[in-house]
Amino acid sequence: MATTAGMARPTSAAPRSLQLPGIILGVGLGGFVDGILLHQLLQWHHMLTSTNHDRIGVKYYNPHTVSGLEMNTLWDGIFHAVCWIAVLLGLAVLYSRVTRNRRAVWASRALWGWILVGWGLFNLFEGILDHQILGIHHVHSGSHQGWWDTAFLFLGALLVAGGYLLQRGARSFSPDAPGGGRPSADGA
Repeated sequence: MATTAGMARPTSAAPRSLQLPGIILGVGLGGFVDGILLHQLLQWHHMLTSTNHDRIGVKYYNPHTVSGLEMNTLWDGIFHAVCWIAVLLGLAVLYSRVTRNRRAVWASRALWGWILVGWGLFNLFEGILDHQILGIHHVHSGSHQGWWDTAFLFLGALLVAGGYLLQRGARSFSPDAPGGGRPSADGA
């Protein structure tokens, strides 16, 4: 199939072309870390744990009762389904943008930097919306919940800043280049 020079699809994977898929992947993966670690393993909260103190009038589902835990688990599952969709979408966008030598992209500081930015954006959005504005749950309820919520936001800001700096230091490379566009020894 012949294409004109203006219509040819670029095959390079410059750090900028990895921005959207990296951020979407980071949002999904960050949500999975939150859901698996804080909701399931540590059991510090569920999606509707603090609805007895929320700011929007959601019915309280006490996580210490069977029916309350069932409803919280249902909403945790919906949350995980959204995270799963974000990861699938991020992979689809990444796959569409990188057509050759995908292994070099997975080793790229650019991709991992944008993934960290996405994870940080997840923390900031979720922390501001769910913990502060809606009040439907907190990182760890109790006398120090404000500190836990603030630490969650601070971690989000660190992830955004660290990820941005990581991807900014990445060198552009082309998967079509000789040597497969492999990153240099400095990890770029």
